[in-house]
Amino acid sequence: MPARTLKDEQDCKDFLAGLKLLGTGGGGSPASGMEMLAEALAEGLELSWIDAADLPEDVFSCTTFGSGSISEETPGTLEEIHALGKKLGIPVRYGYRAPEVAVKELERYAGVKIGAIVPVELGASNTPAPLVTAARLGIPLVDGDYSGRAVPQDMQTTYFLKGIPTHPAAIVDWWGNVLILKEAVTTEMGERIGKMLGVAAYGVVYFANMLLSAKDTPETVVPGTLTQSLELGRRVRQARQAGKDPIAEAVQALEGWELFRGVVTGKEWEDKNGVMVGTTHIEGTDAYSGHTLDVWFLNENHVAWLDGKPFVFSPDLIILANPQSGEGYTNTEIKAGDAVAALGAKGYPLFRSELGLKYFGPRFWGFDFDYVPIEEVMRRTG
Repeated sequence: MPARTLKDEQDCKDFLAGLKLLGTGGGGSPASGMEMLAEALAEGLELSWIDAADLPEDVFSCTTFGSGSISEETPGTLEEIHALGKKLGIPVRYGYRAPEVAVKELERYAGVKIGAIVPVELGASNTPAPLVTAARLGIPLVDGDYSGRAVPQDMQTTYFLKGIPTHPAAIVDWWGNVLILKEAVTTEMGERIGKMLGVAAYGVVYFANMLLSAKDTPETVVPGTLTQSLELGRRVRQARQAGKDPIAEAVQALEGWELFRGVVTGKEWEDKNGVMVGTTHIEGTDAYSGHTLDVWFLNENHVAWLDGKPFVFSPDLIILANPQSGEGYTNTEIKAGDAVAALGAKGYPLFRSELGLKYFGPRFWGFDFDYVPIEEVMRRTG
């Protein structure tokens, strides 16, 4: 398959728009993602990806990602981080180059040739980061990821479901601290360590891990998701420019459903153990007048209630977007008074397995009801 390339600023904006929708409320800061992509274009880097089947036989792939709470990723907090560093006499050494350093440290520790990078998830910051990292290292990015959306934990990935260990891992923060996680007794413990290190680093740490051979990589990734993100963002923009309903276009592109439209009446949240946890409350408008939708998130949207009754759940996608622009909302930015369209789409089939639902269904998040596939829910309500 030929490589796909982001040639200009418009391509980058379309790519981010698609990633933001598929990020289901998480996936990192869009402003950070655009900053990384703009810097890479200015440097003359080629921002492209290839099919996993086209990887050279003699290389390994790895993934790189940020671990921490999405509530940390705001301009105000970043200013506080810089101010704190100045106060402590610790300058920011790596910043957004930390993933690049992490990949090099992993390669050095493992003694293998890393010839490709795979995004761990889809999101407006957490996908641009590995894309730019791959470009700077002169190696390809794979057209795919390990989640088919954004997720808060390693347990919601294809590599976890396939029993592939996440160690060793190289971990680097903004300041220049570098750690090697030689072994984690469980994936859950490795996940917890990463989140706690993010707290210690005043925001986020960057991992490089998941060493896979060129043979194993195509068998593990959710394929084609970067191309899907670019095409989704492009279709939504073109629909908006043509005076069409961008939400209807997004629903068609996702082969999904419109779940609700309304206005946000409130959002309560807390930063808990390195993640952002809370609920967004929406009051219906127009055809949905007199009804309510409540969406619980742990970084990303995972459980929705319609009129107080369980409605749609992860691993299926719950997306909140601006009905006029079609642009997705992150849970960091959505606020009272925002107009909202809620969209739903099927998650990747592997996550509907017994093991997948054990770590991705409503009961895993602490709710006393079972997962129901979104297509069945819509058949009942439609």
